[in-house]
Amino acid sequence: MLKKLIPCLAALGTVAGPALAAAPFPAGPITIVVPNAAGGLADNIARPLADALGHELRQPVIVENKGGAGGVVGTGMVARAKPDGYTLLLTLSSISGLPEADRLLGRKPAFQLDQFVPIARITADPNLLVVRADAPWKSVAELVADAKKHPQALNYGSSGVYGAMHIPMEMLKAASGAPITHVPFSGGGPALVSLLAGQIQLAASGPANASTFVKSGKMRPLAHWGTKPLASMPDVPSLKSLGYDVEFTQWSALVAPAATPRPVIDALREAVRKVTAQAELRQVFVNLGSPLDYMDAPEFAPYWKADAERVQAAVRRIGKVD
Repeated sequence: MLKKLIPCLAALGTVAGPALAAAPFPAGPITIVVPNAAGGLADNIARPLADALGHELRQPVIVENKGGAGGVVGTGMVARAKPDGYTLLLTLSSISGLPEADRLLGRKPAFQLDQFVPIARITADPNLLVVRADAPWKSVAELVADAKKHPQALNYGSSGVYGAMHIPMEMLKAASGAPITHVPFSGGGPALVSLLAGQIQLAASGPANASTFVKSGKMRPLAHWGTKPLASMPDVPSLKSLGYDVEFTQWSALVAPAATPRPVIDALREAVRKVTAQAELRQVFVNLGSPLDYMDAPEFAPYWKADAERVQAAVRRIGKVD
């Protein structure tokens, strides 16, 4: 399936016919589907982006929440939508593991990655490895050593099985050999609350969710899953720099059904490029705790492929979870 993904992504859509290609775009409202509930990370990213795009394209850009099944419902809906540029998806990096998880569980995937073509990456936030501020570990090495000394005594929380807090921790477990137990919660918020309450000992949280607790002195970041220093926490080392060959980023991106005409995709790419360069919008995302990290489709396509390979390998390593 990944072999099919890159030709589709690199093509950035195919011309669906002279009439569609020649039609002015946009000639009406555009809907950005968020496959998660209102108020979550994807929703918080989609709304200011939609407002800015509406001004740039001079057409209403509407955000529609279609949650369910961990993002599968809304994502599948866009995969089957008419490929005309009027129905788009604001997706998170968790999209890459969902088809593989379905296969593990004996279900037919609701969508495949090659059913989408990228417009642009919007944000990219590496997860933070966080513990309570009063935890005894001051480094990842101390944490790993303690976990090995006391097998299964340490627990980490996640937002759910195969999710954006589960996969990076399983990557670290595989790289370090630390026997840490997974405890899934109904979302990232409840997992962090449980960490603060001492019911679990660590978590792999997105910076936007953990930064408030870090700044208030309630949590301590030990490392992050990125490849370059974090602007907001330059003293926090990457796991790669500590010798653990792991990488995981909670990115967001705007994508469209794969058969969307090339001129339409190009028009959307240009609009996103312009709005993400605006200082006002950039400040909105800084305030959100998830700074803009724009990447145009030609660069994002191979980035997505490599990321999907890592995520899907981790899902297979986790295996079937009942």
